[in-house]
Amino acid sequence: MGVARSSHAKRPRKAGGVSADSGDSGDARHDNGSRPLVFTIPSDLAASRDVHRAIMDRIEGLRYGEQSTFAIRLALEEGLINAIKHGNKLDPNKTVHVEARVTPRSTQIVIEDQGKGFARSHVPDPCSAENLLKCSGRGILLMEAYMDKVQYSRGGRRVKMVKKNT
Repeated sequence: MGVARSSHAKRPRKAGGVSADSGDSGDARHDNGSRPLVFTIPSDLAASRDVHRAIMDRIEGLRYGEQSTFAIRLALEEGLINAIKHGNKLDPNKTVHVEARVTPRSTQIVIEDQGKGFARSHVPDPCSAENLLKCSGRGILLMEAYMDKVQYSRGGRRVKMVKKNT
């Protein structure tokens, strides 16, 4: 396992063999969003839980609306899974970098993996008849449906998502 590094974890904690470095004396739930949450985690789904929790704690601390909170929670989970599972192919030697800027007005999340990338135009449409009964393949659709802005860069290895607090 690797190390999840956050510049805003209240204190080191271990969960599933992953630890977060302490770099902030304040509670992330009450931060006004002036500093980003930054993480580098191994390609392990368990490691993504601490990242997800820290970002959602910040959002809940700023009292985001129910719809915005749901949208961010869903898109963040899908983005992390995509980076770990599809981007890095669960390779324990590769990492995922996450940076979240959460302010009272909006949240911006950037997730970057070390995989080969992808072309958005080549991703099959999950709504087409031949894909309707498949058990996977809807993550990008959900991210794009629930977030206000989704941009892919660096050959598809990086996604930037933005959601306004409504």
